[in-house]
Amino acid sequence: MRRLAVVGCVLLGLAGLSGACKSATVSAPNAVGKERPRYAITVTHSGRSIGEILVELFPEVAPLHCVNFDSLVNVGFYDGTAFHRIVPGFVIQGGDPNSKTKPRETWGFGDPLQRRIPAEFNHLSHKRGIVSAARSSDPNSATSQFFICLVDVPQLDGKYTVFGQVVSGMDVVDAIAAVPRDARDNPLEKVEMRIRRLR
Repeated sequence: MRRLAVVGCVLLGLAGLSGACKSATVSAPNAVGKERPRYAITVTHSGRSIGEILVELFPEVAPLHCVNFDSLVNVGFYDGTAFHRIVPGFVIQGGDPNSKTKPRETWGFGDPLQRRIPAEFNHLSHKRGIVSAARSSDPNSATSQFFICLVDVPQLDGKYTVFGQVVSGMDVVDAIAAVPRDARDNPLEKVEMRIRRLR
């Protein structure tokens, strides 16, 4: 089994990016007269509420990823999954079905039976607050896992599919990034999510 992750994240020399603390709203083209879909990610840590992250998707640039995310939200797929990987100064990652009830050592590897989404690399940059699809070394291996950028990470541009952004709740994202974690960047206590569509 191959772990779905942002490949080579720790080796990218991101120490100098840790000062990029402000959230950046990305301008992506929008179909005329259409509102982008929005979702609320409610987050708990060891059963205690951390808060809510409001995410807006970009179907204009990553339609397959957006449809996949929406279909998973509609069936409650993400409810009970974890933000299982936390790398301060880089990203938080979650959405693995294994993180619901399976042993922690399986978190991040995903289910091999999940539908794979082909890459939709686009012109949008991996800025702070961007939501992008996690994958294995195969560019066309994205499934349900996603990551949220804690800082600007231009090294990921053109290598991972940007499909949304955080429009509010970066304080919650930062709170997730601050929870105690082990040497493998897994939180010591589960950081759980529930996602619902707002529009």
